Amino acid sequence: MESADKDADIPEPQQDSPRQAPQEHKTLKYSLLGPSLLKAGQDAVDQRKVSEIIYNASKGSKFFNHEESRDKVLTEKISQILARKARLERLDLSSDCRRADEYIAELELSRDLTQTVVHVDCDAFFAAVEELDRPELKTVPMAVGKGVLTTCNYVARKYGCRSGMASFVAKKLCPELICLPQNYQKYSAKAEEIRAVFVEYDPCFESASIDEAYLNITAYCDENNMDPQEAVQQMRARICEETKITVSAGIAANAKLAKIASNQNKPNGQFYIPNDREEIMSFIKNLPVRKVNGIGRVFERELKAIGIETCGEIYPQRAFLKKLFGEKAFQFLMQCYLGLGRTKIQPAEEYERKSVGTESTFSEISDKEAIHAKLRSTAEELEKDLAKSQCKGRTLVLKIKLHTFEVYTRQVVPPKAVCRADDLYAYALPIIVKLEKEIPNMRLRLLGLRCTNLVSTKKGGLNFFGFQSVRKPIPSTQDNDQDLETAAESRINETQLSAEQDFENAARQEREDEINELEKLSQEYNNDNDTPFINTIPTTDPTKSPPSPKPAEIWTCPICSHTQPADDKIFNEHVDYCLSKGTILEAVQSSTDSVVEQVPSPNIQSANEHQVSSARKRKSSFDTSSRQRRLFFA
Repeated sequence: MESADKDADIPEPQQDSPRQAPQEHKTLKYSLLGPSLLKAGQDAVDQRKVSEIIYNASKGSKFFNHEESRDKVLTEKISQILARKARLERLDLSSDCRRADEYIAELELSRDLTQTVVHVDCDAFFAAVEELDRPELKTVPMAVGKGVLTTCNYVARKYGCRSGMASFVAKKLCPELICLPQNYQKYSAKAEEIRAVFVEYDPCFESASIDEAYLNITAYCDENNMDPQEAVQQMRARICEETKITVSAGIAANAKLAKIASNQNKPNGQFYIPNDREEIMSFIKNLPVRKVNGIGRVFERELKAIGIETCGEIYPQRAFLKKLFGEKAFQFLMQCYLGLGRTKIQPAEEYERKSVGTESTFSEISDKEAIHAKLRSTAEELEKDLAKSQCKGRTLVLKIKLHTFEVYTRQVVPPKAVCRADDLYAYALPIIVKLEKEIPNMRLRLLGLRCTNLVSTKKGGLNFFGFQSVRKPIPSTQDNDQDLETAAESRINETQLSAEQDFENAARQEREDEINELEKLSQEYNNDNDTPFINTIPTTDPTKSPPSPKPAEIWTCPICSHTQPADDKIFNEHVDYCLSKGTILEAVQSSTDSVVEQVPSPNIQSANEHQVSSARKRKSSFDTSSRQRRLFFA
């Protein structure tokens, strides 16, 4: 696979070629390659050619202008970073180097080489599931998704198509590309089959998304006297045999390394990083920083500007990092340099809950009374969820999605924590009223409410501030050295996890923002083109019996005017399809005020290590709990 820094070397435009992008757009062209540049299956793809196609296809659009503006802002920020670094280079930074080395020495104390963590990632999952029903699609370029592709099979990837790419751009790269609509019910059912295998190897496995998971197989290997590579090979073979889906896996001493390793031998392969410090440092030395989960395109460019393109190049710049990027970035980059990461794997429900929310999509509404009624019902749903979670929120967040797919979030801080529907509605209503004034003829297709900064309502025994765990005090001087060492190690681990999660959350948010902008680009393109660009083929077998009759109640699509069953999910999928075909009549507004709500990434709370270990050692004859089965569409 071509490395990120290699892909960044987009050729400079020739003076006699007017079709080439201007010199100042060199970085923009790299940015336009999208968030999935390093996806597997693109080894032979000429990314320069792909960037030219994306550049020319989107040039002149609101999306292009937005990206161009972002690129200019980032370029200016990098200029300021370089100027600051130049000033620092004239100073004596020996004390900064010494403190950085002391921190590295502290981090080394936390290195745990006793655990075996596995990251399992399904190969082109959505496409693979579709191919089970349609075997003929295995040999042709195929993708899942309409406005923006969610995945591509490996045939399509040879053309440069990949997830997170606008469909019309993918069609320019591969005119024969077949795009199918998403079917999450089908994917969820298949994911359950795969997870039924996971639980045999780690009852406390952690679902990272619908198609990936982390497992700690230390206990399994010990109990069965198996080598980690042998155990993972066995697990992958079982998954393939029982579900007909291939998966790739990374095996390492911690979750960060395991995730990187799982992408090394895709598809249908595995990669092992031995639990040895020298082996880890050797692996990490030449690893492009972009391949580390938590480093997105923006941070990658900033690091490259100061001379950091691989993890091994972090150490020589250690004296500058804190002053240029801040304390958290310094801590995170030091972990990357050392190949450190979390070793604790646990089900999602055991993580600290940071928010409770509910949202729903529906047929487009514009009537104020209808919007207010929907807000009221949403508040009532949130009250039920808060009661189940036994908490209330100090901050209330409102989320809406317009008919143009623009997403707005607004928040309010009530004078006291809230959990009752009456209070939730009372504090959210003024926000809706204000938005109605700011957005003329506001038409909604999604509304949600979420409480954050949670406070527990449980009776006794809990911290007054809710789920937030209290850090254990550092032992006094009379405690023995072992207690001091344990406390120091615990403090370092907490710092590590905090920095790691912050950067992973930021990278996830960056990706979500990019996908949202690409969706707008797709809609904008369709508005300017009367003919649909998605090449679809029938998804039903004509030999099978016809579907059951539609319900008596029907709704009329506001876009194509065709009638549809009175079902929210079916109706909205149909509306999405119409939008992706370019039949929407109103141009999508590209607003800089659009803010996508960040998907909360849970923070690890302290748990009883002995109980988790015991759970892993128990025979896993039981099925996963209903909460563990829950799928996460991150």
